[in-house]
Amino acid sequence: MAHPAFENSDFLAAALALAAEHGPSAVTVAAISARLKAPTGSFYHRFTSRDALLAQLWFDTVTGFQKGIEAALDAGDGLRAALHTPAWVREHLDEGRLLLLYHRDDFVHGDWPQALRDGLAEQGRRGEARLRKFTRDTFGRAGPNEIRQAQFVLSEVPIAAVRQHLIRREPPPKLVDELIRTTWHAVVDGHRHATT
Repeated sequence: MAHPAFENSDFLAAALALAAEHGPSAVTVAAISARLKAPTGSFYHRFTSRDALLAQLWFDTVTGFQKGIEAALDAGDGLRAALHTPAWVREHLDEGRLLLLYHRDDFVHGDWPQALRDGLAEQGRRGEARLRKFTRDTFGRAGPNEIRQAQFVLSEVPIAAVRQHLIRREPPPKLVDELIRTTWHAVVDGHRHATT
């Protein structure tokens, strides 16, 4: 029997809130249903399992986060792509905790639905192509050392800069942007000066 009072988005939002507050292990079908005051059958009417729901939540969060980075890289603005992380976290604090404090394997232990596996694989291919183009445009070639530098300034520095604030469940201050910007210029401008 369907339970029209509840939508897929209600269950996803409840799972997100539980994960942000108490970590992935707190996200159970019983906890989600209790938070919504929904019958367990309503959950299973919409999702085949806890893993299916959490896989969808992880996929939606990753793709939502990546959109801003993809747009910045497509516009040729790597610094904007790096600064997307703190900007997005300020607007999506719970999603930021889910995505940047945990690994997807902390959430989903079984098989991912095929459609989500395909979606992640396609996203990975697009991300790899964008990374290589950015690396060539910024560092002149896309060898292992240049790709390592690109990953560092685009991803590792921004994530490290927001991590302590996510642990404390607080929006990153504007100082974080300055730290990312300073590191960006040190690496990117330093490379350009070294090769001229």
